[in-house]
Amino acid sequence: MTTNVLAEAIGPREGTALRVKQVALVALGIVALAIAAKIKVPMWPVPITMGTFAVLTIGTAYGARLGLITMLGYLLIGALGFDVFAGSSAEKFGLTYMLGGTGGYLVGYLLATVLLGALAARGWDRSVGKLALALVLANVLIYVPGLLWLGQLYGWDKPILEWGLTPFLVGDVIKLVLAALLIPALWKLVGDARS
Repeated sequence: MTTNVLAEAIGPREGTALRVKQVALVALGIVALAIAAKIKVPMWPVPITMGTFAVLTIGTAYGARLGLITMLGYLLIGALGFDVFAGSSAEKFGLTYMLGGTGGYLVGYLLATVLLGALAARGWDRSVGKLALALVLANVLIYVPGLLWLGQLYGWDKPILEWGLTPFLVGDVIKLVLAALLIPALWKLVGDARS
């Protein structure tokens, strides 16, 4: 059974107005991803960047197709050398940055977006419990290619889990809880607005 995702439930639903809305959402999503990637919240053991939070919410709110287009647009802009990633800088950007330690996580962003969009289209985004489970699965899809990439890049004899997983778990739990509360709350607002 397929239901609307949040982006489909708000605004125009057909014709030219729908296409304009979709283009605007993609552009807004790319800007949100770029800004969120640069936000660093002090936390132990490492600062939390909000990029993953943006990926999780966009994937859930936009659905698989529009979310994937948004992610691909974001990655394309990054590949062209624009400073849109969390750790990119004037010295290290574009494909050089993308093929470094972050590469697998960027692939994971695509996988997580498609999964969340597909589950949101089945109504998982309307309840905190189901959405929390979907977000955990999405985080697994981000971490698996990320850790595999690190292992291949630096060698399996290195402390891959200490570099690419354990320092980020506390922050990811916080982002997961925020996203699991936000999206169902937005659905409630949309429902109340239509009542």
